[in-house]
This record gives sequence, structure tokens and C-alpha cells, in this order.
Amino acid sequence: MKTVMASALLFLVVGCLNETDSASKSSEAANRVRIVVYSPHGPEVLGDYEKKFEAAYPEADVQWLDLGSQEVYNRVRAEQRRPYADIWWGGPSSLFVQAAKEGLLEPYRPSWADAVPAAFRDPEDRWYGTYRSPLAIVFNNRRYNQETAPKTWDELLEPPWQGKVALRKPQASGTMRTFLGAMILRAESEDAGIAWLKRLHASTAAYLENPQLLFDHLKRREDHVTIWLMPDVVLQRERNGYPLDCVVPPGTVVLTEGIAIVRGAPNRTWAERFYEFVTSSDALSHQAHAYAKMPARTDLDPSRLPEWMGSLKIQDMEIDWDYFAQHENQWCERWEKEVYQAP
Repeated sequence: MKTVMASALLFLVVGCLNETDSASKSSEAANRVRIVVYSPHGPEVLGDYEKKFEAAYPEADVQWLDLGSQEVYNRVRAEQRRPYADIWWGGPSSLFVQAAKEGLLEPYRPSWADAVPAAFRDPEDRWYGTYRSPLAIVFNNRRYNQETAPKTWDELLEPPWQGKVALRKPQASGTMRTFLGAMILRAESEDAGIAWLKRLHASTAAYLENPQLLFDHLKRREDHVTIWLMPDVVLQRERNGYPLDCVVPPGTVVLTEGIAIVRGAPNRTWAERFYEFVTSSDALSHQAHAYAKMPARTDLDPSRLPEWMGSLKIQDMEIDWDYFAQHENQWCERWEKEVYQAP
């Protein structure tokens, strides 16, 4: 009986301590300032910078939502009357251009503003470029190499690659929507561009829901190739061990990824702190090494970046991004109706 009573008393005391501890943690969390980040950068990057920022600012509570670039834009637009997010971090510049024109972004001039060329930022400080990411043709290096893989966009349409192309679904992906638009822009006319995309669709064996599924698909299907961002391929190979390599075609599309404060951000002051934190020279150097992110800033010491970034030579396609932003939805709607859903 004494043993039973002692055990019951111990259980009661531990229970009370646990309740007190939980209440204390809840109270501590309630007193922290919440910063909400919408981003397509993925759980690994977002989780890492959540921890880093909270370590630097213990009073902060970073909460993030990992979405495709187009999904971020759609959500910011849908919430404009009652904004929930403070920061939009990542996605192609065409989406930021469109969001700025619609009044969805707050002007903010970061401390490093002059280190970003005018082409990679908004003239009214509503968004700034963070990374530059060329599109590439990606292949499994257990099956192909730089000589045997396709070397141009047009080569993907040739008979050897029929049924061997796998793509990320474009609807929610700013990266793939940018690719579709660029292929239309480089054609003689919009109709000619749609015709080219129809031929690519005929070569496509699968559309995957997200980049991770795309990488997993190429790992399994060694005979397939895809189109994706070169830095992500380097990351998957060097950090995660995927058997991937890529060819950067001449005249490729180079995406400028951006960052912005959402108009009406609930915690504007903290949004600015997070903005500066993830775009500092130290952060960009870390992101370059850890996540293969190529900084848009021109003032970083090359010795602080991976060697392959300094030696990379890219012949990029010239694009009027304002014009691109005006026509992107129209082009993607045509692709959806005339290419993807066509009988």
C-alpha cells in the first residue's frame, strides 16, 4: 500500500511538473514575435534559417510555408486584404515584377542595394534579386555524360529522346512557367512557340508534382532527362548523393530569384531583420557552399564562394522581364489548354 501511494504521489508530482513546463513553454512561445515566411526554397533551407535566425534573435518565432513559386504568388494575392505573411523569399523575378505592379509588395531598400545590378531588382525597391540560377538539361550520370546527353533545347525534340523527357508540372512552378514563356519568346511567333511546346509534350513521358519527385524519378529511370535549375542539380549531387549532372544549353534562361516584404506585413520591423539576415554576405556565402545558391550580389569576395561558381561561363537569353510578366499567364493558359489538355 505504501509503495502504491508513493507511486501515485510521484505520478501526480511529475504530472504537475509536466503541466507547469508545458504552460511555461506555451507562455514563452506566446511572447515571441512571429515572422511568417512564404518560400519555395524547401524545408532544408527554410528549417536551417529558422534555427539560425532564432538563435540570433531568441525573441523571434520564424514560421515558414514551403510552396511552389506560383503558389506563393497566388497566396500573397489572395491574402492582400488581410496579409498573413511577412516575407516572400524565393521565386523567379517575373512573379515579383507582377506582384509589384499589383501593389502586393512593400518598398524596402536593403543595406546592400547598390551591389545588385539594376536588371536584377525593382526600380522602386519592392523586390531585390538574391540568386541567379541558369536552367539546364539534367541527366543521370550513370547512363549519360556531357557528350551523350542532349546539348540544346531543340535536341530534346529529336527521335532519340522521344518518351524520355520527364518534367516538373508547370502549373505551380515558377521555374517551369518561366521555361515555357522563354521557349515561346525565342520562337518566331507565339503560335510557333506553342507548336514547339506541343512537340516537347509529345516527347514527355511523365510530369512530376515537385522537384524532389523529379530527382527521384531520374534516379530510378536512368534513361530519362529533365529540365531544371543547375544549382539544384549541383546540390543534389554533391550534398545528397544523387547520380545527376547537367548540360547548360547556349542561350539558356537564367532566373533571378527574389525577396520582398509583403505589403501590410504584420511585423514589418522583424520582416526587415529577416530580410537582411538571410541576404547578408555571411549568409550568402553559407548558402553558396551549403545549397549551391549563386548570389546576385556583385560585391562578394570570390574566395568565399565555391570554385565552380567563379569558373562558370553562361551564355544567357536576353529577356524583357516586364514584357514577360505581362504575358506569362496568357502563355501558361495557352499551354494548359492547347498542349497539356489537348486530345
